[in-house]
Amino acid sequence: MSRERGQIYENIAADYLQQQGLSLITRNFQCKAGELDLVCLDNKILVFVEVKFRKNSLFGSALEMVSVSKQKKLVRTAELFLLQNRKYRAHPCRFDVFAITGYNNKQQSEKLDWIKNAFLIT
Repeated sequence: MSRERGQIYENIAADYLQQQGLSLITRNFQCKAGELDLVCLDNKILVFVEVKFRKNSLFGSALEMVSVSKQKKLVRTAELFLLQNRKYRAHPCRFDVFAITGYNNKQQSEKLDWIKNAFLIT
């Protein structure tokens, strides 16, 4: 997916999450371990959000694209985020996935799925 297209879907996710009461801290945090699409606060909980888009679900949903190896990469990137942003270290953390599945014959608009605590930190 192109960077510009990715930004469109990250904007959809960020807007939706803010409408649900989350505060956006940063987007596209990058370091040597990887990238965090969105970092938000949900009350006192620090939320790392992976945004996934699939044109359709014929070959699996957007949610299914967050593999175990991707989860480990997100955890490592979140650890580095916390090292660089000391003020958030005391906050409990969770990992959410915001999955967007595109148009299909029966559906006229994108399907949005916000999965809180999408995976556990091991």
